Amino acid sequence: MNQVPEKLISYRVYRDGVDLVGTADVQLPDLEAMTETIKGAGIAGEVDSPVLGHYGSMTLVLNWRTLVKPIAFLSRQEVHALDLRGAVQVMDAAAGVYKVVPIRVAIRATPKKTSLGKFDVGAPMESSNELEVSYIKVSIDGADVIEIDKYNYIAKIDGVDVLADVRSALGLV
Repeated sequence: MNQVPEKLISYRVYRDGVDLVGTADVQLPDLEAMTETIKGAGIAGEVDSPVLGHYGSMTLVLNWRTLVKPIAFLSRQEVHALDLRGAVQVMDAAAGVYKVVPIRVAIRATPKKTSLGKFDVGAPMESSNELEVSYIKVSIDGADVIEIDKYNYIAKIDGVDVLADVRSALGLV
């Protein structure tokens, strides 16, 4: 397979199906597993053991060039459904051609912080929205590769639902 992903060509951000024109860039959340340090008999030292399917705080940041109207409604204390759609440029080295691979990130999040930015003549205002993500689904070229739904005990990574047995043990299925 001689597919070389090179760069994001472009992207759009939608809230409830309406395009949010104007973002300068988006910082996607990190997936950091919750861990507990395990030590004792039978272990040579310590191991930070992940809690299956559990992740720490996941933060999404939308950066804006200037102070724009979407900053206000993304500041409302409610769950916002965001859909990020991008086009990734991939070089097919065997064929010697570029191809476009779609990427989609669906998010449900609530506001944590709103930065109104700064006034500086002839410069971007650097306004931003920071949101706490409770749901994220990442699809690459039509295939779902990550889905984390904290409120519904879902953590599917590369097609494996690591919380399926947990939901069953808790009587949630």
